[in-house]
Amino acid sequence: MDKITVRNRSLWAVGIALAVIIIDHIVKLWIKTHFYLGESVGVLPFFELRFIQNNGMAFGMELGSKLFLSIFRIVVVALLVWYLCRVIVRRRYPLGYVVVLAVITAGAFGNIIDCIFYGMIFDNPVPPQVAQFVPWGEGYAPLFRGLVVDMLYFPLFSFRWPAWVPLVGGDTFSFFDPVFNIADSAITVGMAFLIFGYAKYLPFGDKKD
Repeated sequence: MDKITVRNRSLWAVGIALAVIIIDHIVKLWIKTHFYLGESVGVLPFFELRFIQNNGMAFGMELGSKLFLSIFRIVVVALLVWYLCRVIVRRRYPLGYVVVLAVITAGAFGNIIDCIFYGMIFDNPVPPQVAQFVPWGEGYAPLFRGLVVDMLYFPLFSFRWPAWVPLVGGDTFSFFDPVFNIADSAITVGMAFLIFGYAKYLPFGDKKD
């Protein structure tokens, strides 16, 4: 592959990744400094902006301690960057595959920034107060222990289970309950394209060009 092609693929990857990261954090910073924790504003009948924070992985899931999660994310992103660089210079991988990997990598990195820095630069006030920037190190958590900011909520539909249904009778079922962010969306959409559009390029059984 000639140098110009490799350069163009690199520019695509870097450009897409930076766009995802920048948009993700513009939205997060705006929500963080304009919404109090737990505040929700309806945008459409099936879409709300709802400010929450979480210790876990995508969509608020939990996995181990906060420090472990931060280190785990950093390791994963480092591996993704290594693999993306490898893919960019190899002839048999199409540009679409490069873009999808860049989107996934950027999504994973976007949430790392919250974990590393947000606890150091923000206070964490009691609602209805909104968060403020503070001098470095005077925030609500040490380095690597910040909370991830989520805000996208799509309660598409809900219903109440009939009383006769075992275990859940009388309870309300809501779909889709998780609150997430743009970085989570990038990971999810990227993984969907990866699985359904580029599965044959995954590194299992990878051969040299």
